[in-house]
Amino acid sequence: MEVILLERVEKLGGIGDVVTVKNGFARNYLLPRKKALRANEANRKVFEANRARIESENAELRSAAEASSKGVDGKTVQLIRQASNTGQLYGSVSARDIVDALDAEGAKVTKSQVVLDRPIKSIGMHEIRIALHPEVAVTVKVNVARSPEEADLQAQGIDVMAQMFERDNAGFTEDYDPNAEPGATATTGDEAAPAEGDTAEA
Repeated sequence: MEVILLERVEKLGGIGDVVTVKNGFARNYLLPRKKALRANEANRKVFEANRARIESENAELRSAAEASSKGVDGKTVQLIRQASNTGQLYGSVSARDIVDALDAEGAKVTKSQVVLDRPIKSIGMHEIRIALHPEVAVTVKVNVARSPEEADLQAQGIDVMAQMFERDNAGFTEDYDPNAEPGATATTGDEAAPAEGDTAEA
């Protein structure tokens, strides 16, 4: 289906561009959200008649988004969640959780502005894109951890899961002596020596 874009749509084009998209994408997303019009003769005329107004409204919205982006860009929010020893969350972090966390930090965004391809399902530092306007996007960091202490370590750039894995491995190798003979223990040698002495005296 051919459509006329009423705003910039990522990977498609800018205001006024006529593009061909899949029917489902047009019907389910672009048309109901007023991001595009069907590219028929009547709509072309309507668009051209209103082009100046559409472009000036877009410019105003872009300016407002650029102003509000200063309070959002680069922010880090902390979310404490229960997770397994492998760092997999019991549940997941959704766009709504990120909106609420940013709101608590005084940064107002809507759920539809959070660009989250799939929910976050593991602990760690996650960079999330916030699209405040089709032409204005910023990045926030979401620090997902099992405790405030773990979150502090992650904020310092420490990979908590890697550190835990190393610690587990260290614990496993502590009891192993790489210089020992196969099957021998330290006590066997000590016990054998006096036994030989006793036989010599007898």
